[in-house]
Amino acid sequence: MGILNITPDSFFDGGRYTSDEDFLNQTEKMLKEGATFIDIGAYSSRPNAVFVSELEELSRLLPVVELITEKFPEAILSIDTFRANVAEQAIEKGAAMINDISAGLLDEKMLEVIANANVPYIMMHMRGTPQTMTTLTDYDDIVKDMIKYFSERISAARSFGINDLIIDPGFGFAKTLEQNYEVLQKLELFQMLEVPLLSAVSRKSMIYKVLETNADEALNGTTVLNTVSLLKGAKILRVHDVKEAVECVRLYTQIQSQ
Repeated sequence: MGILNITPDSFFDGGRYTSDEDFLNQTEKMLKEGATFIDIGAYSSRPNAVFVSELEELSRLLPVVELITEKFPEAILSIDTFRANVAEQAIEKGAAMINDISAGLLDEKMLEVIANANVPYIMMHMRGTPQTMTTLTDYDDIVKDMIKYFSERISAARSFGINDLIIDPGFGFAKTLEQNYEVLQKLELFQMLEVPLLSAVSRKSMIYKVLETNADEALNGTTVLNTVSLLKGAKILRVHDVKEAVECVRLYTQIQSQ
């Protein structure tokens, strides 16, 4: 899953893509490199991100969805949003799946929209909002608490008739550095939920803080943790750098085929 942020303030590539030409060039690059999905986000969910109104999110997002759908009709577009109305309008414009950082908890209408549209739904683990999540890192047992959270959200989604579900542990969301690594170390335990697992560690601070560098220098660390994620059961890698992630998948698949 290749990331296309159309935001001015995303932690790695915010403001990098600003024109129609930029959006199309980056999409084409990721598709050529082997991306299965393109995940488009118009609301930065990094820690302490600036709040964006629904109207602004829609005004950023919908023209890009239309643009990419027209130019690359074969592309499978995922929309990174926690707002039901944004999800609904993006699906109407051609999006094929929704990636929700809140698993439906920030908009009570989201599950109904997903069920009515009959599209795949990615549910991430987080607490609070991007503005408050860094203060919400108290857990009795983080992995047990997360499995309980996902069990409840999967049950809620199933009650609406949503069957095509994917879970994302939410690295960096309401988790300390140490908690991120505890979750990664125990990632295989999430397979008990019997839904595909998405791992999204790409260039995050959990990598560059350990390596004492920055997001620009975090590609090698991303490749290492993507490999660990695959070995522990991840089925989808959400990344900024598609070529390198595809290489991880190919080599992992080669090992598994022996």
